[in-house]
Amino acid sequence: MKCDSSGHADFGKWEIALQALIFLCLIGFAVETLPNLSPAQQKWLNVFEWFSVVVFTIEYLLRLWFSRSRWGYARSFFGIIDLISILPFYIGLGVDLRNLRALRMLRLFRILKLARYSKAMRRFHRAFVLTKEEIVLFLTTTFILLYIAGMGIYHFENAAQPDRYRSMFDGLWWAVATLTTVGYGDVYPITVGGKIFTFVILILGLGIIAVPTGMVASALAKARKEEDESLAQDEDAGDEE
Repeated sequence: MKCDSSGHADFGKWEIALQALIFLCLIGFAVETLPNLSPAQQKWLNVFEWFSVVVFTIEYLLRLWFSRSRWGYARSFFGIIDLISILPFYIGLGVDLRNLRALRMLRLFRILKLARYSKAMRRFHRAFVLTKEEIVLFLTTTFILLYIAGMGIYHFENAAQPDRYRSMFDGLWWAVATLTTVGYGDVYPITVGGKIFTFVILILGLGIIAVPTGMVASALAKARKEEDESLAQDEDAGDEE
């Protein structure tokens, strides 16, 4: 087993089989939602889940063992995804996950394992690494703005619409729907102060949407440039040999 350019284990031709298994898992997740499945069908789905978890567990352990930096792989994006994709199964051995749907949904992280085999997705991951500090700043700013918007609209509209803005959390729901431009229309301001406040929040929200778009586009261009430079260096090294 060899390592790729990032120092993580590469399974070679076996990667194709792993990709096929991931697709089969996604189909299995969809089939599980069908009503009136027979006991035999449920049994086969459970057997397949056992089989896939065993395979992905072996994959995770092998990647961990053969990586140049085991800790580096364990805390990398794909290392975390590989772990999360199998974790619900082992937690379910001691806890009934039928009552913990959020944990069962973690199995859907297996779809992100496919990103390992896509150059475009790897480039996107590289762009995320290049802008992670800016993204943290953006998320912090977004949280602050959402909090201010939720609290502000509550104070402006609570007296006029006590049934719709019962607490700050109702205001937070309005803030999320407004800043994401979804606008369900179930709650909206009717006071003059609330409308003016909404106008200001919408203007600020437009800036919040535009900033990360520009950051990601710039980082993707930089990641593509790094990829082209790395490819050119490899070709030059091959010509010298």
